[in-house]
Amino acid sequence: MGDGTSIGRVRGLGAAKEGTHHWWHQRLTAGGNLLLVLWFVFSMARLPAYDHATLIDWIGSPWVAIPLVLLVASVFYHFRLGLQVLIEDYNHGPGRIAWIVLLNLFTIAAAAIAIFSILRITFTGAPA
Repeated sequence: MGDGTSIGRVRGLGAAKEGTHHWWHQRLTAGGNLLLVLWFVFSMARLPAYDHATLIDWIGSPWVAIPLVLLVASVFYHFRLGLQVLIEDYNHGPGRIAWIVLLNLFTIAAAAIAIFSILRITFTGAPA
C-alpha cells in the first residue's frame, strides 16, 4: 500500500479525505479524560464517607453533576473512537458496518443511561 500523493501527505489527507480528524478527536478526548478523571479521583478522596446518602448528596450538587456528565460523555466518546479503530483495522469482512452500528448504539445507550441517572439524582435527589 502506498502513502497517497505527495500533496495528500503534506496536507495530512488520507484516501478518505478526512485526514487526522479522528486521530485528533482521540487525543483531545484523552486529554479531557485525564483532567476529568483527576478531578473525579480527588473529589472522591475528599468525601467524608462513601455511603449511599453521602454520594447522593455529592452528585446532587451542580458543581459535581456538570463535570460528572462531561466525564461520562468524554469517556464514552473516547471508548467509541478507540473501538471503531479496532473494528476498522481488524475486521475486513461484510459485517464491518454492522459492528460499527452496534458499537454506536451501545455507546449511545450506555452514555444516555449514565447521564440520565446523574441528572435524575441532581434534579430530584432520589436514586432511580
